[in-house]
Amino acid sequence: MKKVLVTGAGGFIGSHLAELLAEQGFSVKALVRYNSGNNWGWLESSPWKDKMMIVTGDIRDFDSVFSAMKDCDSVFHLAALIGIPYSYVSPLAYIHTNITGTYNVLQSARELGLENILITSTSETYGSAQYVPIDEHHPMVGQSPYSASKIAADQLAISYYRSFGLPVKIVRPFNTYGPRQSARAFIPSVISQILSGKDEITAGNLHPTRDLTYVTDTVNGFLEIAKAPGLAGEITNIGMGKEISMADLVQLIARIIGKEVAVRTDPGRARTENSEVDRLLCSNTKILSSTNWRPAHDLASGLEHTVEWCRSHLHLYKADIYNI
Repeated sequence: MKKVLVTGAGGFIGSHLAELLAEQGFSVKALVRYNSGNNWGWLESSPWKDKMMIVTGDIRDFDSVFSAMKDCDSVFHLAALIGIPYSYVSPLAYIHTNITGTYNVLQSARELGLENILITSTSETYGSAQYVPIDEHHPMVGQSPYSASKIAADQLAISYYRSFGLPVKIVRPFNTYGPRQSARAFIPSVISQILSGKDEITAGNLHPTRDLTYVTDTVNGFLEIAKAPGLAGEITNIGMGKEISMADLVQLIARIIGKEVAVRTDPGRARTENSEVDRLLCSNTKILSSTNWRPAHDLASGLEHTVEWCRSHLHLYKADIYNI
């Protein structure tokens, strides 16, 4: 890889990945969604932004994606709608962004002859675990419009590998957390409520378990998968191989902050029974055996970093408001 494009570069994981690539000496093009204020999302305050070429556009617009991808040899496609609750409100928005957006990346890469195409998937495509740990052969089940759109995008990507020989790799992270994550997400929501002084916090379903990876470990996984020989036309999980329930996660965060809290389930934050993914536990055997990836953070250390970041950026959060 020489010159790489990162789509969704102004977002949570995308900004960390763009910074890592710039730090590693790659020539980075960062595609961020156009807005009238010319705001670059999390890259706006990045110390690495002067080392990137930041371009604005819309992942749903083929011409803007094609133009951004010119002169690149690799693309990391992260631009997506990711909020599960909003996918219940507007499934069509997820079809346009996640499926059409992925088509735009794949077709542009095909026409321009890119050498390395990484498509970002999600562990939500597996649905509730039918067996654990979940390896890359686990069936895919669309339990929300969001996960259904990502399954479709993944299958489209694999079809481009099989039909046209496009060197596509599917990167499937399990739940990622850390600095810059959406305020709507579980961990930032819990942290911001506790730091704002609440003795009772509200959350969604507390029984599900998740496999949580700190964001810098996730983006290192992206890079190692990109560099690894082989893996084209394949799916590779990124995860820790450990699970924790949401109820236990709340109490772990509270202990790190040093405060006791009660938790009340808010039906407005809870998924319906058939849509809830009850258990996710990653098999990371493939990434460990196929790449040089090794995570640097366990859950406790990653949460400590996240709490400190949230503490210094608490002004960005509105703990009393839950937006889907």
